[in-house]
Amino acid sequence: MDPRTLLNTWLADSTLRPSTQAAYRQEVTSWLDWCEQTGIHPFHTAPQDVAAWAEHRYLRHVLDGRPFDGPDALAWLAQHHPETAKSHDRRITALTQYHEAAHNLGALRHLPDLTILRSGVDRDADTPRRLTPMERAVFLTCIGMWGPDRARHYRRDRLIAYLLFEGMRPGEIVRLDMRHLYELPDFTYEVRAPDDFENVGKKFTLEPLTAAALKEYLPYRPTPEEGVHEVILGQGGRPIVSRYPNMLIRQMAATHPLLADRTPPVTADTIAHTGFWDQRAD
Repeated sequence: MDPRTLLNTWLADSTLRPSTQAAYRQEVTSWLDWCEQTGIHPFHTAPQDVAAWAEHRYLRHVLDGRPFDGPDALAWLAQHHPETAKSHDRRITALTQYHEAAHNLGALRHLPDLTILRSGVDRDADTPRRLTPMERAVFLTCIGMWGPDRARHYRRDRLIAYLLFEGMRPGEIVRLDMRHLYELPDFTYEVRAPDDFENVGKKFTLEPLTAAALKEYLPYRPTPEEGVHEVILGQGGRPIVSRYPNMLIRQMAATHPLLADRTPPVTADTIAHTGFWDQRAD
């Protein structure tokens, strides 16, 4: 299918609000124009292609000479130009949903992982409003659909999302320690996450979904660097950064129109505040 025809089809069939449709059309059209100008095929792109588009079209004037080339640049953008970072994340959300539509219609075989391009800046600084029961069900569906076509380490990503539903905060998740992971007779797990001072923190008895995700992840856990004991690891066997869970959750939510444009947005803290069960939320 022609990329612009697909854009029209996606928006016409979507449940997005008209204002959101107009904003997403503008963002994706800008991306398609860039692809035509640079000779990139919209259905055969990599995150670095999207990063080049974002830098040249929208970010170069605020980066103060810095290259838009990785987490440090995103962190600098979020700290010094949060409004620009929010607009950037919206563009990444629009492209994520466009690629999702292309994938569903058979025009795109492999979804590019745009998670690494999100700054993770929240659109709303207020206390996160927990998900409604319907939103929670939709997000659990998003977790289940997060597979190898969306991310190389999809098992790790699913586990992170379920750990958030346990009520853990991102800072606790990235510090989970293999030495404080205890399998119980009923085949679930107890875990303790060190606090900021490396003291053993609160005990969590994992729900069945989380325990199953942990069992699925552990055989594929990267070989850790020497002296590294964190459960959740990234490339090279190193711990992930604390902002990754938030970027991940925003990317997962962006795959479903009922959550992508939610205000306040779905963040890691939103999921932790929601919990698996209504009675667990305050």
